[in-house]
Amino acid sequence: MFDDQFERAFRRLSSPFFAMDDVFEYTKPTNIQTAGPYYYGYVKTIGEDGVPHVTEWGNAKPTSTLADSKVRDPYVDVSVNDKERTLKLVSEMPGIEKSDIKLNVSGKYVMLSAEHGDRKYEKKIPLPSKVDENSAKAKYTNGVLELTLSLAKEQPQGKLIAVE
Repeated sequence: MFDDQFERAFRRLSSPFFAMDDVFEYTKPTNIQTAGPYYYGYVKTIGEDGVPHVTEWGNAKPTSTLADSKVRDPYVDVSVNDKERTLKLVSEMPGIEKSDIKLNVSGKYVMLSAEHGDRKYEKKIPLPSKVDENSAKAKYTNGVLELTLSLAKEQPQGKLIAVE
């Protein structure tokens, strides 16, 4: 008898919870927004002066808020060949055409940008050495951009003064 009374009381008290569970079970989300892609990476190199340099890339830096995911920050590898006196930049930018790429070499930076459809890339790349801007040669094949620049001839600093 006690068990029957307990069971009836339990069903009466718990029925609103079971009904609420049904509401959540059959509710389907609408207007789900997705964002991304989010990516992050870094490269550690040792400079000519022996000091390590860390270069970050991507749009989801750990210490900042997420950047606009519509503009991608491509990975760029910078290497200097002292024997041939050249500086080479290699960047991966899949999904664009070579006519979409804009390169601007000025001073100590290369500004790289490209846009094709929904893909947009942008990066300001610091140069580790002085370069001859007129020697720039760029090639884009299978989503990989290669920019080769000649290193600038080193001019002696200062002015020579004749002693009388």
